[in-house]
Amino acid sequence: MKSIVISLLSVLMVSSCCTKSNTAIGRSDIFPKGEKVTNNNFTGSVWLQMLGQNEKSLNTNVGNVTFEPKARTKWHLHPGGQILLVTDGIGYYQEKGYPKKILRKGDVVKCPPNVEHWHGASPESQMVHVAISDNDKGAVVWLQPVTDEEYYK
Repeated sequence: MKSIVISLLSVLMVSSCCTKSNTAIGRSDIFPKGEKVTNNNFTGSVWLQMLGQNEKSLNTNVGNVTFEPKARTKWHLHPGGQILLVTDGIGYYQEKGYPKKILRKGDVVKCPPNVEHWHGASPESQMVHVAISDNDKGAVVWLQPVTDEEYYK
């Protein structure tokens, strides 16, 4: 997993200096936005572009996730943990029982295995991150929605 993260960080650094800016929405696209997510594991509008899915030799999923303002995941956990690399915007990350953290472009979040958490965009800004999940110990476990009270707290 460490070598995957190092490789992705290298690609992100090189790509960020060579990306075409999208001035209409004030952001740079490193990876494609992907397809709109239509399942019920998110609140609001979210797009996903898988960059690597079920890599057999690496036991990982890698996806570029774009959250529109106010969009967020449900509470969930990853049996094998997860790493988030924030590439654009302002968002939030919160582990159960702890205060919400503000995320900005360049932040790296290490979600420990089996720790309930959620992440998403702030009310005023979209957030884009690359999500790296270790699937060797099992797939994501989706839990209850993040309430507005939890989100705005």
